[in-house]
Amino acid sequence: MCASVRYRPPETAEIGIFGGTGNYDPSYLQDAKQFKVYTPYGPPSDLVTVGWVKDRKVAFLPRHGRHHTIPPYRVNYRANVWAFKTMGVTRIISPAAVGSLQPEFIKPYEFVVVDQFFDRTTNRRSLSFYEGGVVGHVPFSDPVCPELRRIFLDSGRRVLPDVKIHPTPEEEAEGKSFTYVTIEGPRFSTRAESLFYKSLGFSVVGMTAVSEAYLAREAEICFLSIALITDTDVYGLMPVTAERVAKSMRENVANVNKLIYETIPIIPRERKCGCGTVLDVSLY
Repeated sequence: MCASVRYRPPETAEIGIFGGTGNYDPSYLQDAKQFKVYTPYGPPSDLVTVGWVKDRKVAFLPRHGRHHTIPPYRVNYRANVWAFKTMGVTRIISPAAVGSLQPEFIKPYEFVVVDQFFDRTTNRRSLSFYEGGVVGHVPFSDPVCPELRRIFLDSGRRVLPDVKIHPTPEEEAEGKSFTYVTIEGPRFSTRAESLFYKSLGFSVVGMTAVSEAYLAREAEICFLSIALITDTDVYGLMPVTAERVAKSMRENVANVNKLIYETIPIIPRERKCGCGTVLDVSLY
């Protein structure tokens, strides 16, 4: 990563949130301010909003822009993650709209706190901060911060008792894994593609998360993906359309914002995971 960059943004924050489709209003932030962040990779998706959730300072950035003008394959993921890194962010929470690949037991309006990703993107700008000179190969076998995932699962069951959050305690006891397939977009999957992902046992399909997760790992930032089920992809009574995704997200925003607002204050200030030291074993 470019350690020589001298620019420092006018505000710092401890926790970063990427706002997803339909979730562009960080109204839960108190004393909020907006400002522009400059990065060596170009501009982030929008202005960054910084405010407080109780006694924790939080930065919010809508990944598609506040008016949803940036398609998934053109999001400047490097600039977005770099912006948070320069602000001092050590944890990123990333809610996103997804479709269910297993509609028999993962249904619209439920949440999935995923633990794995499968990358099917093909045409994105560089998804690494290492492009020559120093070479970094970061471990990515477990792409989601285990500490942050545990906190949100436990908090979610308390804060949103009427919302089914996967994995449920029963699914955890069975050792079930939940995988987010990241496709290129902006088109949705063909029926053949979706049936293929389903046959492999994958859980949900979306267009953004793996890009953010990998860059966060390179930046030694803890990363958590909260998948908000908006549709049943090509299956069932709620097949995917842009209208369906937008409508479901509008209806889900209150729940995910409540979860984030109630959980942020209980996140320990000191990290006990290994996310913050991955570069110790990653650089050549």
